[in-house]
Amino acid sequence: MVKYLTAESVCKGHPDKLCDLIADSILDACLRKDKSSRVACEVMATKGKIIVAGEITCSKKVDIRWVVRRVLEDVGYNPWKFAVFVFVHQQSKDIAGGVDRALESRSGDTSWYSMLGAGDQGTVYGYATDETVEKLPLPLVYAHTICRKLDSTMKNGVIKGIGPDGKAQVTIEYEDNTPKRIKTIVVSVQHRADKDLEVLRSEIISQVLWPVFEKFPFDDDTEILINPSGRFVEGGPAADTGLTGRKIMVDSYGGLAAHGGGAFSGKDPTKVDRSGAYMARAVAKNIVWCGYAKRCQVAISYAIGKADPVAVEIETFSTGTVSDEVLRKAVLEVFNLRPAAIIETLSLRDAIYADTATYGHFSGTLSRWEWLDCYKELQEAVKKYAD
Repeated sequence: MVKYLTAESVCKGHPDKLCDLIADSILDACLRKDKSSRVACEVMATKGKIIVAGEITCSKKVDIRWVVRRVLEDVGYNPWKFAVFVFVHQQSKDIAGGVDRALESRSGDTSWYSMLGAGDQGTVYGYATDETVEKLPLPLVYAHTICRKLDSTMKNGVIKGIGPDGKAQVTIEYEDNTPKRIKTIVVSVQHRADKDLEVLRSEIISQVLWPVFEKFPFDDDTEILINPSGRFVEGGPAADTGLTGRKIMVDSYGGLAAHGGGAFSGKDPTKVDRSGAYMARAVAKNIVWCGYAKRCQVAISYAIGKADPVAVEIETFSTGTVSDEVLRKAVLEVFNLRPAAIIETLSLRDAIYADTATYGHFSGTLSRWEWLDCYKELQEAVKKYAD
C-alpha cells in the first residue's frame, strides 16, 4: 500500500516561532534567577511591536525588554526597530494554591512527590517511531533539518540576500509503511528585493537541499518548489502577526501523531502541557528503543491540582511485540508520572528552554527527555507482567 506523509517546519525568524523563542528565553531568564519561578508567558509580534503578557512569579527582577531585544538581534532582526510592551502580573493565588499543595497532599498523602499538583488539566501525548535515529517521523526530521540549514546559511552568509523568515515542507512516499522516495520538497525563504529568484532557487538546491538529502536523495521526479508564491521580500512580523503556541505540530510530531492541544513554549514545568508531554515522549521512546513496538503513542491525562494522572494509555498501532496493556502496567511501575517527579527526573528547573523552541522539542539530543534510559527497568517490568 502506497501513502504519502507530509510535515512542515519553520525557521527561527518565522513570526510565530520568533514569539515561541522569545517566550522561552524569558522563561530561561527567570529560571536563572529563581529556579522555582512560575511562568506562563505569551508573546505577540506585529509590525514594529513586540507585546509580552502573562503571569510571571519570580523572586528577582528580570529585564524582559532586554531579553526580547537580544533574541531579535540573534535571529536576524534589528531590535531597535521594535517597540517592546510588557504586561505581566503574578500567578493567580488560586492556581498557585492547587499546584503548591496537590489534592493528594491535602487528603493526607505524605509520600514522596505528593506535594506538587499539575498546573493544568488535559491530555498530553508522546510518540516515537523506529524509522529514524531520532525516533521521529522522517518527513518531520527532514523539514526541521532544512530549516536549521536555512538559518545557518543566512547567519553565516553562505547564501547572500536571504532573510530570517522561512519555512519548509517535505512529503515522503511510503510503501507498506517504509519510506521509499521523496515526493515533494517545499521551501519558502525571505529575500532581498534585488535577489534573482532563479539564482535563489539554484543556491537553495545546492547549498541546502543536496547536503540535507545526502543519505536519502531526491530523484528526477521529486517536485521541488522554491518560493512557490513568488516574491517574498517583506517577511517576519512586518508581514504576518506572530503568536506563541501556533506551531504545535511543528513543535511535536508534524501532525503525524496525536496532540492534546496545549502549546509548550513560555510555560514553566509545573504546566503539564509541557512537562507531561516531555515525559510521555521519553516513555514512548524507551518502548521503541527496547524493541517492544515499531511505533508507540503514550497518552497521559491530568487534572489541575492533582499529582497523579487520571489516565495513562499506550497505543502501539498493531506493531507491538507484547500487548498494550502489559506495556501500560510496566510503564506505571517504571516511570513516576507525578509532576514533581517529572521535573526532577528531566531536570526541568534548569534554563534549557530556548534551545527547545526551534526545530522541534523532540529533536535535541541534549534534552534530558530524549536520552532518559530506563531500558533495563522497563525490560524487567514487561517480563513480570507478560508472564
